[in-house]
Amino acid sequence: MNDMKYFLTLLATGLLFTAAWAAEPVNVNSASAEQISENLKGIGMSKAQLIVDYREANGAFLHVDELVNVKGIGIRTIDKNRGLIILQDEDLASQD
Repeated sequence: MNDMKYFLTLLATGLLFTAAWAAEPVNVNSASAEQISENLKGIGMSKAQLIVDYREANGAFLHVDELVNVKGIGIRTIDKNRGLIILQDEDLASQD
């Protein structure tokens, strides 16, 4: 009986964990730091805030690779998230 309870607990935890990590595309030109950190892999709140600060100081990102200009963001991080980073809301419509 304990094995079944353990299995069901593990299964439920796995399902919740998967749902929590189901990232969605994020517009780095309009998203809040919270939205960026929740949806991009390897981007915590501090790096997400740096993205927002950079955007506010320098204007909108014109290309995804411009994110390397943000301190702490490297090309590997961009490559991991390339499919999730959008620059305009119209990009969402083109992904459907």
